Amino acid sequence: MIRRQFAALVLLFALLAPTVALAQQPQGPQQPQLDPNDPIAKIRDEGLNRSQVMQTLSYLSDVIGPRLTASPNMKRACEWTRDTMMKWGLQNAHLEPWPFGRGWSLKRFSAQVTDPQDFPLIAYPKAWSPGTNGPITADIVYFDAKDEADMARFKGQLKGKIVLTQLMREVKAHFETQGTRRDEKNLLALANSPMPRSAGRGGFGGGNRNADFIALQQFNAKKNQFFLDEGAAMLVDSSRGDGGTIFVQSATVPQAFNPNAFGPGGGGPNAPRRINAWDKGAKMVPQMVVAVEHYNRIVRMIQAGEKVKMEVNLAIDYQDQDLNGYNTVAEIPGSDPSLKDEIVMLGGHMDSWHSGTGATDNGAGVAVGMEAVRIIQTLGLKPKRTIRIALWTGEEEGLLGSRAYVAQHLGKMETPAAAGMPGGGDGNTATPPAPVLVKGPEYDRLAGYFNLDNGTGKIRGVYLQGNDNVAGLFRQWLAPFRDLGAETLSLSNTGGTDHLSFDGIGLPGFQFIQDEIEYDTRTHHSNMDVFYRVQADDMKQAATIMAAFVYNTAMRDDKLPKKTK
Repeated sequence: MIRRQFAALVLLFALLAPTVALAQQPQGPQQPQLDPNDPIAKIRDEGLNRSQVMQTLSYLSDVIGPRLTASPNMKRACEWTRDTMMKWGLQNAHLEPWPFGRGWSLKRFSAQVTDPQDFPLIAYPKAWSPGTNGPITADIVYFDAKDEADMARFKGQLKGKIVLTQLMREVKAHFETQGTRRDEKNLLALANSPMPRSAGRGGFGGGNRNADFIALQQFNAKKNQFFLDEGAAMLVDSSRGDGGTIFVQSATVPQAFNPNAFGPGGGGPNAPRRINAWDKGAKMVPQMVVAVEHYNRIVRMIQAGEKVKMEVNLAIDYQDQDLNGYNTVAEIPGSDPSLKDEIVMLGGHMDSWHSGTGATDNGAGVAVGMEAVRIIQTLGLKPKRTIRIALWTGEEEGLLGSRAYVAQHLGKMETPAAAGMPGGGDGNTATPPAPVLVKGPEYDRLAGYFNLDNGTGKIRGVYLQGNDNVAGLFRQWLAPFRDLGAETLSLSNTGGTDHLSFDGIGLPGFQFIQDEIEYDTRTHHSNMDVFYRVQADDMKQAATIMAAFVYNTAMRDDKLPKKTK
Protein backbone atom coordinates (compact mmCIF):
# COMPACT_ATOMS: atom_id res chain seq x y z
CA MET A 1 0.00 0.00 0.00
CA ILE A 2 2.77 2.42 0.89
CA ARG A 3 4.60 1.56 -2.31
CA ARG A 4 1.47 2.12 -4.39
CA GLN A 5 0.83 5.50 -2.73
CA PHE A 6 4.46 6.52 -3.24
CA ALA A 7 4.34 5.46 -6.89
CA ALA A 8 1.11 7.42 -7.36
CA LEU A 9 2.68 10.53 -5.86
CA VAL A 10 5.73 10.17 -8.11
CA LEU A 11 3.48 9.80 -11.16
CA LEU A 12 1.39 12.83 -10.15
CA PHE A 13 4.52 14.95 -9.67
CA ALA A 14 5.87 13.82 -13.05
CA LEU A 15 2.61 14.86 -14.72
CA LEU A 16 2.51 18.22 -12.99
CA ALA A 17 6.21 19.04 -13.30
CA PRO A 18 6.15 20.20 -16.96
CA THR A 19 3.22 22.51 -16.19
CA VAL A 20 4.99 23.99 -13.17
CA ALA A 21 8.25 24.38 -15.08
CA LEU A 22 6.43 26.01 -18.00
CA ALA A 23 4.75 28.47 -15.67
CA GLN A 24 8.13 29.44 -14.22
CA GLN A 25 9.85 30.07 -17.57
CA PRO A 26 10.31 33.73 -18.48
CA GLN A 27 8.05 34.81 -21.30
CA GLY A 28 9.59 36.29 -24.43
CA PRO A 29 8.19 39.30 -26.28
CA GLN A 30 4.54 38.83 -27.10
CA GLN A 31 3.09 39.32 -30.57
CA PRO A 32 1.85 42.92 -30.80
CA GLN A 33 -1.87 43.52 -30.89
CA LEU A 34 -2.32 45.37 -34.16
CA ASP A 35 -5.53 46.54 -35.76
CA PRO A 36 -6.23 44.01 -38.55
CA ASN A 37 -6.84 46.95 -40.88
CA ASP A 38 -3.46 48.47 -40.09
CA PRO A 39 -1.27 48.16 -43.22
CA ILE A 40 1.62 46.90 -41.06
CA ALA A 41 -0.63 44.13 -39.70
CA LYS A 42 -1.53 43.19 -43.27
CA ILE A 43 2.13 43.22 -44.31
CA ARG A 44 3.02 41.02 -41.36
CA ASP A 45 0.25 38.53 -42.16
CA GLU A 46 1.10 38.29 -45.86
CA GLY A 47 4.85 38.10 -45.29
CA LEU A 48 4.77 35.45 -42.58
CA ASN A 49 1.84 33.31 -43.75
CA ARG A 50 1.79 33.45 -47.57
CA SER A 51 5.42 34.04 -48.41
CA GLN A 52 6.90 33.30 -51.83
CA VAL A 53 10.44 34.27 -50.86
CA MET A 54 11.89 30.75 -50.94
CA GLN A 55 10.36 30.00 -54.34
CA THR A 56 11.98 33.14 -55.68
CA LEU A 57 15.33 32.23 -54.14
CA SER A 58 15.19 28.65 -55.40
CA TYR A 59 14.70 29.72 -59.01
CA LEU A 60 17.42 32.35 -58.76
CA SER A 61 19.98 30.03 -57.14
CA ASP A 62 19.01 26.49 -58.16
CA VAL A 63 17.76 27.07 -61.70
CA ILE A 64 19.74 30.10 -62.87
CA GLY A 65 22.69 29.34 -60.58
CA PRO A 66 25.88 31.35 -60.02
CA ARG A 67 25.75 34.89 -61.37
CA LEU A 68 29.19 36.31 -62.04
CA THR A 69 28.96 39.90 -63.22
CA ALA A 70 28.57 40.17 -67.03
CA SER A 71 28.22 36.39 -67.45
CA PRO A 72 25.32 34.79 -69.37
CA ASN A 73 23.81 33.59 -66.07
CA MET A 74 23.94 37.14 -64.74
CA LYS A 75 22.09 38.50 -67.77
CA ARG A 76 19.52 35.74 -67.47
CA ALA A 77 18.95 36.62 -63.81
CA CYS A 78 18.51 40.30 -64.68
CA GLU A 79 15.89 39.44 -67.29
CA TRP A 80 14.10 36.90 -65.10
CA THR A 81 13.80 39.24 -62.11
CA ARG A 82 12.58 42.03 -64.41
CA ASP A 83 9.94 39.79 -66.00
CA THR A 84 8.87 38.30 -62.66
CA MET A 85 8.25 41.70 -61.12
CA MET A 86 6.33 42.78 -64.22
CA LYS A 87 4.05 39.73 -63.75
CA TRP A 88 3.47 40.85 -60.16
CA GLY A 89 2.24 44.20 -61.46
CA LEU A 90 5.25 46.44 -60.89
CA GLN A 91 5.74 49.25 -63.38
CA ASN A 92 8.68 50.58 -65.40
CA ALA A 93 10.58 47.29 -65.04
CA HIS A 94 13.79 47.51 -67.07
CA LEU A 95 17.52 46.87 -67.17
CA GLU A 96 20.01 49.73 -66.87
CA PRO A 97 23.46 49.17 -68.40
CA TRP A 98 26.72 50.41 -66.93
CA PRO A 99 30.28 49.93 -68.24
CA PHE A 100 32.14 46.95 -66.78
CA GLY A 101 34.27 44.60 -68.87
CA ARG A 102 34.20 41.08 -70.23
CA GLY A 103 32.12 38.28 -68.84
CA TRP A 104 33.40 34.80 -67.99
CA SER A 105 31.72 31.42 -67.79
CA LEU A 106 33.05 28.01 -66.84
CA LYS A 107 32.50 25.26 -69.40
CA ARG A 108 34.52 22.34 -68.01
CA PHE A 109 36.93 21.71 -65.16
CA SER A 110 38.72 18.77 -63.60
CA ALA A 111 41.88 18.37 -61.55
CA GLN A 112 43.65 15.32 -60.14
CA VAL A 113 47.04 14.08 -59.09
CA THR A 114 48.35 11.47 -61.54
CA ASP A 115 51.79 10.54 -60.12
CA PRO A 116 53.00 8.80 -58.03
CA GLN A 117 49.35 7.72 -57.67
CA ASP A 118 45.96 8.92 -58.91
CA PHE A 119 43.50 10.81 -56.75
CA PRO A 120 40.95 13.52 -57.57
CA LEU A 121 41.12 16.96 -56.03
CA ILE A 122 38.43 19.16 -54.54
CA ALA A 123 39.15 22.35 -56.47
CA TYR A 124 37.63 25.28 -58.38
CA PRO A 125 39.13 27.66 -60.92
CA LYS A 126 39.27 31.36 -60.13
CA ALA A 127 36.87 33.66 -61.96
CA TRP A 128 38.22 35.19 -65.18
CA SER A 129 41.12 32.72 -65.19
CA PRO A 130 42.31 31.77 -68.69
CA GLY A 131 41.69 28.20 -69.75
CA THR A 132 44.29 25.50 -70.37
CA ASN A 133 43.41 24.78 -74.03
CA GLY A 134 42.76 21.14 -73.26
CA PRO A 135 44.07 18.84 -70.54
CA ILE A 136 47.59 19.49 -69.31
CA THR A 137 49.76 17.17 -67.22
CA ALA A 138 52.79 18.66 -65.52
CA ASP A 139 55.15 18.40 -62.57
CA ILE A 140 54.09 20.24 -59.41
CA VAL A 141 56.49 22.76 -57.87
CA TYR A 142 56.05 23.90 -54.27
CA PHE A 143 56.94 27.61 -54.31
CA ASP A 144 57.94 28.22 -50.70
CA ALA A 145 60.02 31.39 -51.18
CA LYS A 146 59.80 33.65 -48.14
CA ASP A 147 60.98 36.88 -49.78
CA GLU A 148 62.22 38.36 -53.04
CA ALA A 149 65.80 37.15 -52.58
CA ASP A 150 64.54 33.62 -51.95
CA MET A 151 62.71 33.64 -55.30
CA ALA A 152 66.01 33.44 -57.14
CA ARG A 153 66.32 29.67 -56.54
CA PHE A 154 63.18 29.15 -58.68
CA LYS A 155 64.56 31.06 -61.66
CA GLY A 156 64.18 28.86 -64.75
CA GLN A 157 62.35 26.15 -62.78
CA LEU A 158 58.69 27.03 -63.42
CA LYS A 159 58.15 26.95 -67.18
CA GLY A 160 55.27 24.63 -67.99
CA LYS A 161 54.93 23.60 -64.33
CA ILE A 162 51.94 23.62 -61.98
CA VAL A 163 52.92 25.85 -59.06
CA LEU A 164 51.69 25.65 -55.47
CA THR A 165 51.85 29.34 -54.56
CA GLN A 166 51.35 29.36 -50.78
CA LEU A 167 52.90 27.86 -47.67
CA MET A 168 51.09 25.05 -45.88
CA ARG A 169 48.43 26.15 -43.42
CA GLU A 170 47.66 24.28 -40.20
CA VAL A 171 44.16 22.80 -40.06
CA LYS A 172 42.63 22.40 -36.62
CA ALA A 173 39.48 20.65 -35.47
CA HIS A 174 36.30 22.69 -34.95
CA PHE A 175 35.19 22.54 -31.32
CA GLU A 176 32.61 25.30 -31.68
CA THR A 177 29.61 25.45 -33.95
CA GLN A 178 30.07 27.25 -37.26
CA GLY A 179 26.53 28.65 -37.13
CA THR A 180 25.71 31.40 -34.64
CA ARG A 181 23.02 33.94 -33.82
CA ARG A 182 23.54 37.29 -32.17
CA ASP A 183 23.05 37.01 -28.42
CA GLU A 184 22.01 39.69 -25.94
CA LYS A 185 25.62 40.65 -25.22
CA ASN A 186 26.39 41.18 -28.88
CA LEU A 187 23.23 43.17 -29.53
CA LEU A 188 23.81 45.31 -26.44
CA ALA A 189 27.32 46.12 -27.66
CA LEU A 190 25.89 47.19 -31.01
CA ALA A 191 23.23 49.30 -29.31
CA ASN A 192 25.91 51.02 -27.21
CA SER A 193 28.23 51.71 -30.13
CA PRO A 194 29.49 55.31 -30.15
CA MET A 195 29.02 57.70 -33.04
CA PRO A 196 31.44 56.45 -35.73
CA ARG A 197 34.30 58.53 -36.99
CA SER A 198 34.33 59.65 -40.59
CA ALA A 199 34.91 56.75 -42.96
CA GLY A 200 37.00 58.89 -45.30
CA ARG A 201 36.18 60.78 -48.43
CA GLY A 202 33.18 59.48 -50.28
CA GLY A 203 32.24 57.24 -47.37
CA PHE A 204 34.06 54.19 -48.72
CA GLY A 205 36.75 53.88 -46.06
CA GLY A 206 40.51 53.91 -46.41
CA GLY A 207 43.42 54.38 -44.07
CA ASN A 208 47.09 53.58 -43.87
CA ARG A 209 48.23 49.99 -43.47
CA ASN A 210 51.20 48.92 -41.38
CA ALA A 211 54.67 48.30 -42.79
CA ASP A 212 54.40 44.50 -42.63
CA PHE A 213 51.19 44.57 -44.65
CA ILE A 214 52.71 46.84 -47.29
CA ALA A 215 55.82 44.63 -47.50
CA LEU A 216 53.68 41.51 -47.98
CA GLN A 217 51.66 43.15 -50.76
CA GLN A 218 54.85 44.26 -52.48
CA PHE A 219 56.28 40.73 -52.32
CA ASN A 220 53.03 39.25 -53.66
CA ALA A 221 53.06 41.67 -56.60
CA LYS A 222 56.60 40.65 -57.53
CA LYS A 223 55.80 36.99 -57.04
CA ASN A 224 52.79 37.16 -59.40
CA GLN A 225 54.86 38.87 -62.07
CA PHE A 226 57.58 36.24 -61.59
CA PHE A 227 55.08 33.41 -62.25
CA LEU A 228 53.97 35.07 -65.49
CA ASP A 229 57.51 35.87 -66.66
CA GLU A 230 58.72 32.34 -65.89
CA GLY A 231 55.93 30.74 -67.92
CA ALA A 232 54.11 28.74 -65.23
CA ALA A 233 51.28 26.62 -66.65
CA MET A 234 48.89 26.81 -63.66
CA LEU A 235 48.89 28.55 -60.27
CA VAL A 236 47.34 26.67 -57.34
CA ASP A 237 46.25 28.40 -54.12
CA SER A 238 45.19 26.72 -50.89
CA SER A 239 41.65 27.51 -49.76
CA ARG A 240 41.20 29.36 -46.48
CA GLY A 241 38.30 27.02 -45.69
CA ASP A 242 38.42 23.36 -44.66
CA GLY A 243 36.23 20.29 -44.55
CA GLY A 244 35.44 20.58 -48.26
CA THR A 245 34.51 24.26 -48.13
CA ILE A 246 36.48 26.28 -50.65
CA PHE A 247 36.50 30.08 -50.75
CA VAL A 248 37.30 31.25 -54.27
CA GLN A 249 37.00 34.61 -56.00
CA SER A 250 38.82 36.32 -58.87
CA ALA A 251 42.05 35.53 -60.66
CA THR A 252 45.02 37.81 -59.96
CA VAL A 253 46.52 39.98 -62.69
CA PRO A 254 50.24 40.74 -62.28
CA GLN A 255 50.90 44.48 -62.14
CA ALA A 256 53.18 47.09 -60.63
CA PHE A 257 52.88 47.56 -56.89
CA ASN A 258 51.34 50.88 -55.78
CA PRO A 259 51.92 51.45 -52.03
CA ASN A 260 49.59 54.45 -52.02
CA ALA A 261 46.67 52.26 -53.06
CA PHE A 262 46.24 51.25 -49.41
CA GLY A 263 45.99 54.79 -48.05
CA PRO A 264 43.22 57.40 -48.12
CA GLY A 265 41.95 58.08 -51.62
CA GLY A 266 43.33 54.85 -53.09
CA GLY A 267 46.48 56.45 -54.47
CA GLY A 268 45.11 59.75 -55.74
CA PRO A 269 44.15 60.93 -59.23
CA ASN A 270 47.63 60.29 -60.68
CA ALA A 271 47.87 56.69 -59.44
CA PRO A 272 48.24 54.09 -62.21
CA ARG A 273 44.98 52.44 -63.16
CA ARG A 274 44.63 48.99 -61.66
CA ILE A 275 44.27 46.18 -64.21
CA ASN A 276 41.29 43.97 -63.39
CA ALA A 277 40.84 40.34 -64.36
CA TRP A 278 37.70 41.30 -66.32
CA ASP A 279 39.52 43.89 -68.41
CA LYS A 280 39.73 42.87 -72.03
CA GLY A 281 43.34 41.95 -72.77
CA ALA A 282 44.41 41.36 -69.15
CA LYS A 283 47.36 38.91 -69.08
CA MET A 284 47.58 36.25 -66.38
CA VAL A 285 48.41 32.59 -65.74
CA PRO A 286 45.51 30.10 -65.33
CA GLN A 287 44.60 29.84 -61.64
CA MET A 288 42.64 27.58 -59.29
CA VAL A 289 42.02 26.96 -55.59
CA VAL A 290 42.39 23.51 -53.98
CA ALA A 291 40.94 22.26 -50.69
CA VAL A 292 43.50 22.77 -47.95
CA GLU A 293 43.55 19.10 -46.98
CA HIS A 294 44.49 18.08 -50.53
CA TYR A 295 46.91 20.99 -50.93
CA ASN A 296 48.76 20.06 -47.74
CA ARG A 297 48.94 16.40 -48.73
CA ILE A 298 50.64 17.31 -52.02
CA VAL A 299 53.13 19.52 -50.19
CA ARG A 300 53.97 16.74 -47.75
CA MET A 301 54.46 14.29 -50.63
CA ILE A 302 56.90 16.70 -52.29
CA GLN A 303 58.72 17.24 -48.99
CA ALA A 304 59.02 13.45 -48.68
CA GLY A 305 60.97 13.40 -51.95
CA GLU A 306 58.18 12.31 -54.31
CA LYS A 307 57.90 13.75 -57.83
CA VAL A 308 54.24 14.68 -58.01
CA LYS A 309 52.31 15.34 -61.23
CA MET A 310 48.87 16.82 -61.76
CA GLU A 311 46.43 16.83 -64.64
CA VAL A 312 44.16 19.86 -65.08
CA ASN A 313 41.54 20.58 -67.72
CA LEU A 314 40.00 24.06 -67.63
CA ALA A 315 37.70 25.23 -70.42
CA ILE A 316 36.16 28.68 -70.21
CA ASP A 317 34.41 31.27 -72.36
CA TYR A 318 34.99 35.01 -72.26
CA GLN A 319 32.03 37.18 -73.20
CA ASP A 320 33.65 40.26 -74.71
CA GLN A 321 31.07 41.53 -77.19
CA ASP A 322 28.89 43.31 -74.61
CA LEU A 323 31.14 44.92 -71.99
CA ASN A 324 28.28 46.21 -69.84
CA GLY A 325 26.89 45.11 -66.52
CA TYR A 326 23.16 45.57 -65.88
CA ASN A 327 21.04 46.60 -62.90
CA THR A 328 17.40 45.52 -62.72
CA VAL A 329 14.96 48.29 -61.73
CA ALA A 330 11.17 48.23 -61.16
CA GLU A 331 8.62 50.43 -59.37
CA ILE A 332 5.36 50.64 -57.48
CA PRO A 333 4.14 54.12 -58.51
CA GLY A 334 3.31 56.65 -55.83
CA SER A 335 -0.33 57.65 -55.34
CA ASP A 336 -0.06 61.12 -53.78
CA PRO A 337 0.09 63.86 -56.46
CA SER A 338 2.41 65.97 -54.31
CA LEU A 339 4.76 63.11 -53.29
CA LYS A 340 4.69 60.55 -56.14
CA ASP A 341 7.82 62.01 -57.74
CA GLU A 342 9.79 61.26 -54.59
CA ILE A 343 11.39 57.83 -54.35
CA VAL A 344 11.93 55.22 -51.66
CA MET A 345 14.49 52.63 -52.72
CA LEU A 346 15.35 49.12 -51.60
CA GLY A 347 17.73 46.57 -53.00
CA GLY A 348 20.49 44.03 -52.81
CA HIS A 349 23.11 42.74 -55.19
CA MET A 350 22.29 39.95 -57.60
CA ASP A 351 25.82 39.11 -58.75
CA SER A 352 27.67 36.28 -57.02
CA TRP A 353 30.82 34.25 -57.24
CA HIS A 354 30.85 31.08 -59.28
CA SER A 355 31.70 28.07 -57.11
CA GLY A 356 28.31 28.03 -55.33
CA THR A 357 24.94 29.30 -56.50
CA GLY A 358 24.95 32.67 -54.76
CA ALA A 359 22.14 31.76 -52.37
CA THR A 360 23.29 33.58 -49.23
CA ASP A 361 25.45 36.14 -51.05
CA ASN A 362 23.28 37.64 -52.16
CA GLY A 363 20.36 35.73 -53.60
CA ALA A 364 18.89 36.01 -50.11
CA GLY A 365 18.89 39.81 -50.22
CA VAL A 366 17.47 39.84 -53.75
CA ALA A 367 14.68 37.43 -52.83
CA VAL A 368 13.88 39.44 -49.68
CA GLY A 369 13.73 42.69 -51.66
CA MET A 370 11.54 41.15 -54.34
CA GLU A 371 9.28 39.60 -51.71
CA ALA A 372 8.95 42.98 -49.97
CA VAL A 373 7.60 44.66 -53.11
CA ARG A 374 5.43 41.61 -53.88
CA ILE A 375 3.83 41.92 -50.44
CA ILE A 376 3.04 45.63 -50.94
CA GLN A 377 1.77 45.06 -54.49
CA THR A 378 -0.31 41.99 -53.59
CA LEU A 379 -2.02 43.79 -50.71
CA GLY A 380 -3.02 46.64 -53.01
CA LEU A 381 -1.44 49.22 -50.70
CA LYS A 382 -1.12 52.68 -52.19
CA PRO A 383 2.16 54.24 -51.09
CA LYS A 384 2.29 58.01 -51.35
CA ARG A 385 5.83 57.97 -52.75
CA THR A 386 7.10 55.77 -55.55
CA ILE A 387 8.81 52.61 -54.30
CA ARG A 388 11.72 51.59 -56.50
CA ILE A 389 13.59 48.32 -56.19
CA ALA A 390 17.09 48.03 -57.69
CA LEU A 391 18.93 44.72 -57.98
CA TRP A 392 22.60 45.51 -58.45
CA THR A 393 25.42 43.77 -60.29
CA GLY A 394 29.14 44.34 -59.88
CA GLU A 395 28.92 44.54 -56.09
CA GLU A 396 31.56 41.86 -55.63
CA GLU A 397 33.96 43.83 -57.82
CA GLY A 398 33.64 47.01 -55.71
CA LEU A 399 29.98 48.17 -55.58
CA LEU A 400 30.36 49.04 -59.25
CA GLY A 401 26.73 48.70 -60.32
CA SER A 402 25.23 50.73 -57.48
CA ARG A 403 27.96 53.37 -57.76
CA ALA A 404 27.25 53.76 -61.48
CA TYR A 405 23.52 54.06 -60.79
CA VAL A 406 24.00 56.59 -57.99
CA ALA A 407 26.38 58.66 -60.12
CA GLN A 408 23.88 58.78 -62.98
CA HIS A 409 20.68 59.36 -61.01
CA LEU A 410 21.60 60.90 -57.69
CA GLY A 411 25.05 62.47 -57.71
CA LYS A 412 28.74 61.89 -57.12
CA MET A 413 31.73 63.27 -55.26
CA GLU A 414 34.24 65.06 -57.47
CA THR A 415 37.39 67.04 -56.86
CA PRO A 416 36.92 70.77 -57.54
CA ALA A 417 38.97 70.67 -60.75
CA ALA A 418 37.05 67.69 -62.08
CA ALA A 419 33.79 69.38 -61.16
CA GLY A 420 34.70 72.46 -63.17
CA MET A 421 35.37 74.58 -60.10
CA PRO A 422 38.37 76.80 -59.47
CA GLY A 423 41.37 75.68 -57.47
CA GLY A 424 43.43 72.53 -57.00
CA GLY A 425 42.69 69.08 -58.26
CA ASP A 426 45.99 68.56 -60.12
CA GLY A 427 47.04 65.67 -57.86
CA ASN A 428 50.52 67.11 -57.34
CA THR A 429 50.01 68.45 -53.83
CA ALA A 430 50.44 66.37 -50.69
CA THR A 431 46.83 67.02 -49.72
CA PRO A 432 44.49 67.17 -52.72
CA PRO A 433 41.34 69.26 -52.34
CA ALA A 434 38.39 67.63 -50.66
CA PRO A 435 35.78 66.28 -53.08
CA VAL A 436 32.51 68.14 -53.42
CA LEU A 437 29.03 66.83 -54.09
CA VAL A 438 27.65 67.28 -57.58
CA LYS A 439 23.94 66.52 -57.38
CA GLY A 440 22.16 64.42 -59.97
CA PRO A 441 18.56 64.86 -61.18
CA GLU A 442 17.02 62.69 -58.44
CA TYR A 443 19.18 63.66 -55.46
CA ASP A 444 16.55 65.81 -53.74
CA ARG A 445 13.80 63.31 -54.56
CA LEU A 446 15.24 60.29 -52.71
CA ALA A 447 13.55 59.68 -49.37
CA GLY A 448 15.83 56.80 -48.33
CA TYR A 449 17.45 53.49 -49.35
CA PHE A 450 17.34 50.11 -47.55
CA ASN A 451 19.72 47.23 -48.33
CA LEU A 452 20.05 43.57 -47.33
CA ASP A 453 23.33 41.74 -47.91
CA ASN A 454 24.60 39.78 -44.92
CA GLY A 455 23.35 36.31 -45.73
CA THR A 456 20.33 34.34 -44.61
CA GLY A 457 20.14 35.58 -41.00
CA LYS A 458 16.98 37.27 -39.80
CA ILE A 459 16.92 41.01 -39.24
CA ARG A 460 17.84 42.06 -35.70
CA GLY A 461 17.77 45.81 -36.25
CA VAL A 462 19.40 48.55 -38.32
CA TYR A 463 22.87 50.05 -38.69
CA LEU A 464 22.21 53.80 -38.60
CA GLN A 465 25.49 54.77 -40.31
CA GLY A 466 25.96 57.54 -37.76
CA ASN A 467 22.54 59.04 -38.53
CA ASP A 468 21.02 59.47 -35.06
CA ASN A 469 18.24 61.61 -36.56
CA VAL A 470 16.38 58.47 -37.66
CA ALA A 471 16.80 56.54 -34.40
CA GLY A 472 13.44 57.46 -32.85
CA LEU A 473 11.60 56.82 -36.08
CA PHE A 474 13.20 53.42 -36.69
CA ARG A 475 12.54 52.43 -33.09
CA GLN A 476 8.82 52.97 -33.68
CA TRP A 477 8.95 50.98 -36.93
CA LEU A 478 10.68 48.03 -35.25
CA ALA A 479 8.17 47.87 -32.39
CA PRO A 480 5.67 45.62 -34.26
CA PHE A 481 8.49 43.10 -34.85
CA ARG A 482 10.04 42.94 -31.40
CA ASP A 483 8.57 39.48 -30.90
CA LEU A 484 10.44 38.39 -34.06
CA GLY A 485 13.79 39.44 -32.57
CA ALA A 486 14.20 42.81 -34.32
CA GLU A 487 14.73 45.73 -31.95
CA THR A 488 18.39 46.85 -32.03
CA LEU A 489 19.56 50.17 -33.42
CA SER A 490 23.27 50.83 -33.75
CA LEU A 491 24.92 54.14 -34.62
CA SER A 492 27.85 52.13 -36.00
CA ASN A 493 28.69 51.84 -39.67
CA THR A 494 28.78 48.61 -41.58
CA GLY A 495 30.65 48.37 -44.85
CA GLY A 496 31.17 46.27 -47.93
CA THR A 497 27.81 46.61 -49.61
CA ASP A 498 25.62 48.86 -51.72
CA HIS A 499 24.11 51.19 -49.11
CA LEU A 500 27.55 52.84 -49.06
CA SER A 501 26.97 54.19 -52.56
CA PHE A 502 24.08 56.24 -51.15
CA ASP A 503 25.62 57.06 -47.78
CA GLY A 504 28.80 58.23 -49.52
CA ILE A 505 26.97 61.19 -51.10
CA GLY A 506 25.05 62.16 -47.98
CA LEU A 507 21.77 60.35 -48.64
CA PRO A 508 20.03 58.15 -46.02
CA GLY A 509 21.22 54.66 -46.89
CA PHE A 510 20.93 51.74 -44.45
CA GLN A 511 21.89 48.09 -44.10
CA PHE A 512 19.97 45.88 -41.68
CA ILE A 513 21.66 44.06 -38.78
CA GLN A 514 21.38 40.30 -39.34
CA ASP A 515 22.22 37.10 -37.52
CA GLU A 516 25.52 35.63 -38.66
CA ILE A 517 24.32 32.00 -39.09
CA GLU A 518 27.20 30.46 -41.16
CA TYR A 519 27.97 33.47 -43.32
CA ASP A 520 31.68 34.11 -42.68
CA THR A 521 32.49 30.60 -41.51
CA ARG A 522 31.01 28.63 -44.37
CA THR A 523 29.00 30.31 -47.13
CA HIS A 524 30.43 33.75 -47.96
CA HIS A 525 32.19 33.47 -51.37
CA SER A 526 32.39 29.68 -51.12
CA ASN A 527 31.24 26.54 -52.89
CA MET A 528 28.80 26.04 -49.98
CA ASP A 529 26.84 29.19 -50.83
CA VAL A 530 23.81 27.14 -51.87
CA PHE A 531 20.06 27.01 -51.28
CA TYR A 532 20.07 24.59 -48.33
CA ARG A 533 22.22 26.93 -46.26
CA VAL A 534 19.33 29.45 -46.26
CA GLN A 535 16.86 29.58 -43.35
CA ALA A 536 13.27 29.95 -44.58
CA ASP A 537 11.76 31.49 -41.43
CA ASP A 538 14.55 34.07 -41.28
CA MET A 539 13.88 35.03 -44.89
CA LYS A 540 10.16 35.50 -44.25
CA GLN A 541 10.88 37.69 -41.24
CA ALA A 542 13.41 39.79 -43.15
CA ALA A 543 11.11 40.36 -46.13
CA THR A 544 8.25 41.36 -43.84
CA ILE A 545 10.36 43.93 -42.00
CA MET A 546 11.86 45.24 -45.25
CA ALA A 547 8.35 45.74 -46.66
CA ALA A 548 7.25 47.57 -43.51
CA PHE A 549 10.23 49.92 -43.51
CA VAL A 550 9.85 50.74 -47.18
CA TYR A 551 6.10 51.29 -46.85
CA ASN A 552 6.49 53.48 -43.75
CA THR A 553 9.08 55.61 -45.53
CA ALA A 554 6.79 55.97 -48.51
CA MET A 555 3.90 57.16 -46.31
CA ARG A 556 5.69 59.83 -44.24
CA ASP A 557 4.95 63.50 -44.77
CA ASP A 558 8.70 64.13 -44.99
CA LYS A 559 11.66 62.27 -46.41
CA LEU A 560 13.96 60.48 -43.98
CA PRO A 561 16.23 62.97 -42.19
CA LYS A 562 19.86 63.11 -43.30
CA LYS A 563 22.86 63.02 -41.00
CA THR A 564 23.67 66.12 -39.00
CA LYS A 565 26.89 67.51 -40.47
